[in-house]
Amino acid sequence: MSDHKTGKWAKQILDSRDCEGMWGNFHTLSEPVGNKAITTEQAIRRLRILGFTKEDKPIQLVLDRMCLCVSGRKKIDNYYEKTHDWVLFEKLMLSAWIRIFEPENEIAMGVAKQWGEIAQKSFSSGQYSRDDDIAAFTSQFGRKPKSGFETGFGMFYHAALLKGILSPATENLLLQYYLAKPDGIYYIYDKCLNAPPNVFASKKTSQYLAAIELLAGYGQARGKLGFVAKWLDSHKDAHGQWDLGAGAKDGVYFPLSDSWRKQEYRIADCTERITNLMQQIC
Repeated sequence: MSDHKTGKWAKQILDSRDCEGMWGNFHTLSEPVGNKAITTEQAIRRLRILGFTKEDKPIQLVLDRMCLCVSGRKKIDNYYEKTHDWVLFEKLMLSAWIRIFEPENEIAMGVAKQWGEIAQKSFSSGQYSRDDDIAAFTSQFGRKPKSGFETGFGMFYHAALLKGILSPATENLLLQYYLAKPDGIYYIYDKCLNAPPNVFASKKTSQYLAAIELLAGYGQARGKLGFVAKWLDSHKDAHGQWDLGAGAKDGVYFPLSDSWRKQEYRIADCTERITNLMQQIC
């Protein structure tokens, strides 16, 4: 495995930091477009894919800032969206990212436990209940839900935040819920996860893998994602490698290597990613 932390893409991102070690506004997970400056969220996602952890100073600087924001001691930036209860959404979003890099962080765990209590009650009937979700949210936050993110656990942030805090029964139901949701996981993949993409060598498959990688961090995922492992195994080439094709290059999940001008580098990147996932779900 190559050290992508010292490669071209990591250097490009690190060189674009501001004086506080950030990258402009924090929020948006959409793909970077053209020469438009990346957000801090896009930057830390990409750096994580390239192998950066909380032990690396660029990540630690952002983690410290996120913790200050969640605890109300500092703003992450001046950006906000009027359609949301932005303070609540920001705590959800930032706590999810903190837990991605530092799962046991006490500040983020406080937020995770709040949403975990809502999840426990939302699935208490043996399946997801919107009425129970609304009641649990209202009890937790003292008002009825107003924005789309406040019910339904449909976002990337909910899935990232709730790992390791639910009862086994609720985690099992949550995983089933995510796999069966017709619109997938918002920000990551917009189709039902129970049905892998028809075209393997595609950007869509890369996005699908991102959703599966997110769920793979749950304790019961191994027993739920065997069908994905079989599907991936069926798409290995004669050398036991995988190729998602040139169209998978999106500046987010790929490339890992400095260049895809040679097919062998693309295959190496795809194989590295899928091998890591297979180790989690097999």
